[in-house]
Amino acid sequence: MPIINYRSREINCKIVYCGTSLGGKTTNIKAIHAALPAQHRSELQTIDTADERTLFFDYFSLNVAQIRGLKARFLVYGVPGQDYYRATRKMVLQGVDGIVFVADSDASRLADNVASLADMKGLLAEHGYDYYSLPLVIQYNKRDLPNILSVDELNRALNERNVPWFEAIAIQSIGVVETFKAICSAVVTKLNEDLHAKL
Repeated sequence: MPIINYRSREINCKIVYCGTSLGGKTTNIKAIHAALPAQHRSELQTIDTADERTLFFDYFSLNVAQIRGLKARFLVYGVPGQDYYRATRKMVLQGVDGIVFVADSDASRLADNVASLADMKGLLAEHGYDYYSLPLVIQYNKRDLPNILSVDELNRALNERNVPWFEAIAIQSIGVVETFKAICSAVVTKLNEDLHAKL
C-alpha cells in the first residue's frame, strides 16, 4: 500500500523487480535510471558481487507528477534471485505496490522462471498480499539469445493472470522503458481507484 504523508503532501509507491537470478533485473534498473532526467531521480544504489550478481538489492527513487494533488515518488527496487537470498526478497517485498517479473527467455531457464514466480507468490502470501490484485507486468528478457521460447510458451507457463507483457533485450535498453512505464501506469491506476473508493 502506498505511503501517504498528508503533511508534506507526498505519496510513495514501491515497485519491485523480481525474477530468476541473472535474468536481467539489475540491467533493467540501470537502463531505466540512465534514461531518466537527473533532476527527477536519486542516485542508483547497487551492490554487486564479483560475478555481477546482485548481493542485496538495487534501489533508486523517481519523483514524478502529482496524483490527486500529492507529489508522487516511485521507489524502485531490484532483488537478488538466488535461493539463499529469500529473506532479502521477503524484506524488500514488504509494502510493495507493483511488481515487474523479469523472465529469462532462454529455453533452459524455464524451470528457473517457474520456480522464481512460485517463490514470489509465496512471499507475497506470507505478507498477506493478494497476488491476483497486485499490479503486475511481465518482461520476457534476452530475446536476442539463440535458443529462446516463444512468447506464447512463456505466457502459458508464467502469465496465468494475462497481465501486460513486453519483449526486451535489457542490455540494449530495448523494451526496458516500456515495461517501466506500464508498471507505473498500473500502480497509479490502482492507487486512484483505491483513493476514489475511500472518498
